[in-house]
Amino acid sequence: MIDIRRWRHVFKLDPDRELADSALERICLSGTDAVLVGGTTGVTYDNTVDLLARIRRYEVDCALEISDRDAIVPGFDLYLIPVVLNAGDPAWIVGHHHLAVKEYGPMMQWDRIVPEGYVVLNERSAVARVTNARTGLDGDDAIAYARLTDKLFRFPILYMEYSGDFGDMELLRRTREALTEARLFYGGGIDSAEKARQAARFAHTVVVGNAVYDRLDQALETVRAVHDERERLS
Repeated sequence: MIDIRRWRHVFKLDPDRELADSALERICLSGTDAVLVGGTTGVTYDNTVDLLARIRRYEVDCALEISDRDAIVPGFDLYLIPVVLNAGDPAWIVGHHHLAVKEYGPMMQWDRIVPEGYVVLNERSAVARVTNARTGLDGDDAIAYARLTDKLFRFPILYMEYSGDFGDMELLRRTREALTEARLFYGGGIDSAEKARQAARFAHTVVVGNAVYDRLDQALETVRAVHDERERLS
């Protein structure tokens, strides 16, 4: 059974973006702990199936982060379900989830489903626009969301998403300190080994996405950087 508590480094791939087979091979053989498939717009059943089939050539954990219930594809190891805690549109907190369970509930494999407390922090990002997220959070806001995730909802993941921007590491530190059970995932602006090390000081899991498409060599360097930093701190 896949254990997310072992994940220190994750590559996130968008089904709606082109990625050469040679690049995908380097990603899947890089030593990353998992490949997460997901995106905000343009994600379809067909392009998700295609990407999954290509990833399955390699022995790497592969999870689907669901943003569209019409693009739910069987065959992934895990299914991550974002609950956007700071969404202005309540459909992204419970509405879409209710409709998905209403439609697919009888066939869902609940032992493969992992809810995420999701906090969107980049106001310019597509996910912020789609969810109408309230992104102007201070430390107290972040700690409150951490405690909601950890203690009230008991989600196994709190995901802090900066979507392309490198985030506030002090806010990340304070958030980590407020968690006792949930794993802290961080994503946003990790395009170098040094930024990966900074995020790994506080996040249990560092997610690298856009750099895969823009700076592949530097993205691959983040795998060793994260693992080395987590080993140093353990």
